[in-house]
Amino acid sequence: MRRIAWLKVWIVFIVLLAIGSYAVYWTDWFQKKFVYPLPYQDLVYQYAIENNVSPYLVAGVILAESKFIPQAKSPKGATGLMQIMPETGQWIVSQIDNEYKLVGDLTDPETNIKLGTWYLASLKKEFAGNEVLMLAAYNGGRGNVKQWMNKYDWTMQFSNIEQIPFRETKEYVGKVLRNKQRYEELYGR
Repeated sequence: MRRIAWLKVWIVFIVLLAIGSYAVYWTDWFQKKFVYPLPYQDLVYQYAIENNVSPYLVAGVILAESKFIPQAKSPKGATGLMQIMPETGQWIVSQIDNEYKLVGDLTDPETNIKLGTWYLASLKKEFAGNEVLMLAAYNGGRGNVKQWMNKYDWTMQFSNIEQIPFRETKEYVGKVLRNKQRYEELYGR
């Protein structure tokens, strides 16, 4: 009988712990601190506003790409917070009017965010503000997106993420858009 009483106590304790943990997990404090942090917030806002891109979209990209780790490097060589390929970074530098002649250190948060937001802005312009196409191009390449648009008769109003033929790109676009929505909810107040 004593064993059954202890078992009931443990069950109640575990249930209460689970309820408490669930409640804490969904607090804005916990979400901001551990799930959707926003380090480099000033830089994200500065360059997003400068390039007319949503800061929440930029934050969503950074979370998906590097989890805000400036030294992140992909197996293919993409580097920094927004995972910019060195060649892409050099191309961006050649397109913008600034003091840089070389791409610089892509692990530097300011350099990476500056170049990454400019690149997102160029994709925004190219794809008429369509975030699904912008993000697909950011991940899968603008050339691939243009091919898909021709092959599948996609217009600039395309929105069906499930039709994206690259699984990685399809998952990436969905993840970034969910991140963006959550960042808007947490930081957009």
